[in-house]
Amino acid sequence: MAGDEYLRNMSEARQLENGSVQWVEVCYCPTPLDEERPYWERYFDLLKVQDAHARSRCRDLNGTQHWACDDCDCTERLEERLKQKGRLFRT
Repeated sequence: MAGDEYLRNMSEARQLENGSVQWVEVCYCPTPLDEERPYWERYFDLLKVQDAHARSRCRDLNGTQHWACDDCDCTERLEERLKQKGRLFRT
């Protein structure tokens, strides 16, 4: 259920010093956040949405490992780096 993923995203989200909120979301849409954008835009002005790495290297997209992003090392590295920024958005 997408709602569970949204709650997980916000429990890990960080509020930066400039007031913006940043989070890492695992997304399988051909266009990042294509499906989720309408939901998030009710609450946030999406200033920047980007892939974790070059889509050509994504094992899910190139067919070498389906659902690879669930435990992808690039997602893990981004989440670890994000923990060093700002403060938890939702406490």
